[in-house]
Amino acid sequence: MRAFVFPGQGTQKQGMGAQLALSSAAAREVFEEVDEALGQKLFQIMKDGPEDVLMLTENAQPAIMANAIAVLRVLEREGGIALADKAEFVAGHSLGEYTALCAAGAFSLEDTARLLKLRGRAMQAAVPEGMGGMCVLLGADIASATALAQAAAQNPVAGEEPQVCAVANDNDPSQVVLSGHLAAIERATTMVKEFGIKRAMMLKVSAPFHCALMQAAADAMALALAQTPPVAFRVGLMANVTAALVTDPAQAQRLLVEQVTGRVRWRESMIALGEAGTGHFVELGAKVLGPMISRTVADADVTSVIEMADIEALLKEI
Repeated sequence: MRAFVFPGQGTQKQGMGAQLALSSAAAREVFEEVDEALGQKLFQIMKDGPEDVLMLTENAQPAIMANAIAVLRVLEREGGIALADKAEFVAGHSLGEYTALCAAGAFSLEDTARLLKLRGRAMQAAVPEGMGGMCVLLGADIASATALAQAAAQNPVAGEEPQVCAVANDNDPSQVVLSGHLAAIERATTMVKEFGIKRAMMLKVSAPFHCALMQAAADAMALALAQTPPVAFRVGLMANVTAALVTDPAQAQRLLVEQVTGRVRWRESMIALGEAGTGHFVELGAKVLGPMISRTVADADVTSVIEMADIEALLKEI
């Protein structure tokens, strides 16, 4: 069995999609459709920058989606395959869940771009600048990361309430991301050795994603998804917040809202896919999820597909 997986925020970089667009009319068509849907020249920003504009959450999220869907469109249009014929499952990391649902037919490309633009803006606006932060823990399992988060949430100021410090991403057996109030996250980075964790690094992010501080963004997405709900999709989705298979559009809609404040249970999701019989994982648009999957699922066959050469190699394989 095979699963197609789609990357999340942090995989954006200047020049993304440029080579593919030069090689494929199908890829160019995707970027043009996204530009038209958003009323902006997003692909020009993806190609030429400036990089700080691409890094804005409201641009990064639709850009990452567009890049992955462009790869898929080339596979389908020029390779003559259909995702539903070559994969039993899809999954996506955070915003990648929208990409996965687009790939499976739950959202149109245009609607996916608009939803992610709105999602990026809402997440950015949910917390005042400088209030939140995130850090990645290396050499941490979920138990040690959870214990650290609980300890770091305790505000040392007498009489003050605990702050938000929570597991945002459980990526693989050795990498966990924390999110919450900046002071609590910074506190966590100084406490790692007490919990047997190798080290912590602050992340350059614009907001504390996937924690309770994102509630305003979750509310915004609930309204947006009520107006643009997913429709029936062709391939089962392994959902971020439940690490369980979803086939019902109404359930997918509800989980997309929960996902804004909820944990991305990526490690558990990949284990569940492996236990469901998935032996081949294909990452479209980046090479970030593949290493996580390899560290999580024993004997997994992982393929990352970014450029035309990768597409041609995959077509020979499947």
